[in-house]
Amino acid sequence: MSSRLVAVTFDARDPAGLASFWGNLLGRRVVHEASGALLPAEDTQVGLRFVVSSTEKSGPNGVHLHLTSASLDDQQRTVATALSLGGRHLDVGQLPDEDHVVLGDPEGDEFCVIEPGNKFLAGCGYLGEVSCEGSREVGLFWRDALRWPLVWDQDEETAVQSPAGGTKVSWGGPPVSPRHARNRQRFDLVRTPPTR
Repeated sequence: MSSRLVAVTFDARDPAGLASFWGNLLGRRVVHEASGALLPAEDTQVGLRFVVSSTEKSGPNGVHLHLTSASLDDQQRTVATALSLGGRHLDVGQLPDEDHVVLGDPEGDEFCVIEPGNKFLAGCGYLGEVSCEGSREVGLFWRDALRWPLVWDQDEETAVQSPAGGTKVSWGGPPVSPRHARNRQRFDLVRTPPTR
């Protein structure tokens, strides 16, 4: 028995507003739910769910998204669109010579718009990666839980990807920041095959 990744779930003060931001940025439809809103998975792209929560953000998130770019103009368009929808530039300690752009969504959740030509995310689609804090052991756990092949395993960093391709889920290895509050992002799973 394994699990299927339905969505990456984000706690939000305004789930509908955050879903609208991401739906417009990713070009996806928003499905309103009793506890929030869902951007369903599409083809090989993971779904995103936003649920109401009063959990306050404390420090950088343990999970953030990486959007891909086909060209420098495409990267600039994505950044401009995100800013026009209510996103903002963030400084998380990136170096001046790094080519990705770090942004925050309207609730401050970090995400990166990756430069064109990034070989690691080639062919992954627009939502190229869900980047997570965690050790190699965490990556191996999720490889087995999802039954997704390990597509990266170097220097304590790991990544898995659906056998069909698409969005990668990665873990950056040590050092892992200690958590003093509830995680505001998590994986939403269903068992396969479904059981009672």
